Amino acid sequence: MSKAELLQVWHDHLAIGQRKSPHTVRAYHTAAERLLTRQELTDWPEVATLTATRLRTHMASRRADGLANSSAARELSALKGFIAFARAQAGHNVTDPPRMRGPRIKKGLPRPVTPDDATALAETVEAMAGEAWTGARDRAVLLLLYGAGMRIAEALSLTADVLPLGERLTVTGKGGKQRVVPILPIVSEAVADYARQCPWPPSTGEPLFRGAKGGPLSQGMVQKATARARKALGLPDTATPHALRHSFATHLLGAGADLRSLQELLGHSSLGSTQIYTQVDAAKLLETYRTAHPRDRD
Repeated sequence: MSKAELLQVWHDHLAIGQRKSPHTVRAYHTAAERLLTRQELTDWPEVATLTATRLRTHMASRRADGLANSSAARELSALKGFIAFARAQAGHNVTDPPRMRGPRIKKGLPRPVTPDDATALAETVEAMAGEAWTGARDRAVLLLLYGAGMRIAEALSLTADVLPLGERLTVTGKGGKQRVVPILPIVSEAVADYARQCPWPPSTGEPLFRGAKGGPLSQGMVQKATARARKALGLPDTATPHALRHSFATHLLGAGADLRSLQELLGHSSLGSTQIYTQVDAAKLLETYRTAHPRDRD
């Protein structure tokens, strides 16, 4: 079996068998391709017998390439999965990956924006657009992120079949997992406004959000539009489309939402991913305390 054939089997396992996101499939495919090339591996048995020592040497070379801790941790995770898969393909009794610890990653807290800033971002993106319909489009996308807590990839994967939006929307997230999110009137109105202005009438099975030439809208275009609006408003670089999803979670938690409900709304597979927002809320409370406490005033 050639290297290309090995990689195709790996690709299909990730995309079809595990239903990984396209971004994850690309990253895992690239990591495996690099390993096969640098370690001169040509079949499943060779990959299956790769030792922790050789894997450690490979990762050391990747770090020498300038790979950061977070990227190294992700790549090591991908390669462990690849080796475990190879062991299964080769018929080994033991299919666990080699034991090797990745670099420690210091988890940073999400940086939410205020409700006023979230609204201002959406409105400014619309005002700064070159055409009215693209402005309405970008505003609708940002309101879906902030108003429904959607990931940008989830919003851009919506098809015209969801129209007209009701009070709830079924969203397909990572791993093909579905969840139901509430849709506020301001969000449904923004999407309807965009749909009315879009030069391409909504069509069954076709992308809801279109690019300038009619193809699917890319994440990069939304990010660029947000960056322009952010600069105009004087907001920090952390005010990104993804920060709007963080803001949705943080503001709901601050309003009294429980973690389990928030986990379901965000589509997190584990409660641990959701618990980080309790730290965000605590950090905000501490900042307010430090600013307002009488001991800091004469």
